[in-house]
Amino acid sequence: MTRAPHISMGYGSIAVAASYILVAGLGSLGLEYLILPMSAGFMLVGPLLAVGLYEVSRRLERGEPVTLEAAFTAYARNAAQVLAIGFVLMLALLAWIRIAMIIFALFFSEVPTSFDIQVMVETVFFSDRTFPFLLAGTAVGFVLAAIVFAISAVSIPMLLDRDVGVITAIITSVAAARQNFQTMVVWGGLIVLFTAAGIATAFFGLVLAFPLVGHATWHAYRDLVVSDRT
Repeated sequence: MTRAPHISMGYGSIAVAASYILVAGLGSLGLEYLILPMSAGFMLVGPLLAVGLYEVSRRLERGEPVTLEAAFTAYARNAAQVLAIGFVLMLALLAWIRIAMIIFALFFSEVPTSFDIQVMVETVFFSDRTFPFLLAGTAVGFVLAAIVFAISAVSIPMLLDRDVGVITAIITSVAAARQNFQTMVVWGGLIVLFTAAGIATAFFGLVLAFPLVGHATWHAYRDLVVSDRT
């Protein structure tokens, strides 16, 4: 981040702007109830959105020039395979949104979904059903997030770095997570902590949290996966 501050912060600023555009769009469509699950779902697709940051770290590591254009066109290096794993992550996000809506309906079936977000927050987080609702949502979300983390922890940086297929990258990612289980649990927890902090600060914290996690993910991949390069 200190070696490429403008691009890093620029990427983080785009994440903040996109978050507000998404919130405004959901609000204008009367879909305020999707803001909370979509915010949580950001962690599921975050690895795909950080490809440009991986490219910045890759270029810095090799001593190559770093440009905004290179960061935004990094997807093209292995476009078909990156698109394939992006499709998998989007399916996971859609599954989470659907599951979250079902869990909400089970606990708050009498609450309409199309009302003011402040009223919804007060209803969901300050009632006698708040704890079991959050417990159920967290448990289900944890399982889905753990699966997504296992398949994407190093797979997307690997697709950017090597000419491999998405299946090979996913298998490698799962193997790395399994063989370094305790470390990966801590790493996954830190990603959740930093991202949640960024979202909790009205998204402004993502200016720092998103590039920090993105650059760190590249270096985690380089440490976890054996390479011929030094």
